Amino acid sequence: MFSPIPKISPQNVEKRIQDDPFQVIDVRSREEVRHGKIPQAVNIPLDELEERMEELDTSEQYVMVCRSGNRSAKAAKRLQKNGYDVKNMTGGMMKWRGDIEV
Repeated sequence: MFSPIPKISPQNVEKRIQDDPFQVIDVRSREEVRHGKIPQAVNIPLDELEERMEELDTSEQYVMVCRSGNRSAKAAKRLQKNGYDVKNMTGGMMKWRGDIEV
């Protein structure tokens, strides 16, 4: 049995991203990401996560992001089952108020 996925607010991601080593993974489609993403985020669309999982390091911490928090929760569960340290950003990009990279 796996523990619940830890959550992190967009405000905490914005504060911590400056000085805390973690990677943001945006699981939205490439088309969605073209409209703007968190500057440090890496785009791995949810439907590519299984085949691209080897790009990620189990010793790193990841924050999963999508539009509203649902797809990123699914992605976080998949990664957790495979031994990754993950958190889900609540509210997704709809609640993000920080900088956006286009």
